[in-house]
Amino acid sequence: MPDLFYRSQLSLESAKFIISLPKRKQRLALDLADLIARQPFQISDYQTTDAVGRSTDNLLLDGYLFTYWVDHADREVRISDIVAV
Repeated sequence: MPDLFYRSQLSLESAKFIISLPKRKQRLALDLADLIARQPFQISDYQTTDAVGRSTDNLLLDGYLFTYWVDHADREVRISDIVAV
């Protein structure tokens, strides 16, 4: 059976942020990234525009603000930034 879900892809900045967290919080942040990828059509909290003019979604989950865009052609959610709030 083909994979019905999208995959999460972290930018270098997002990966550095996750590595800086304690192990338990690393797992939580990665699980939340995968949750976003499993629901790529969900409505985000708000949208912004990135440096190249692409519309990005911003979603607050469990104390982390994820900035991402969905690449439907590759079935990936590209997470460009994560910050703790």
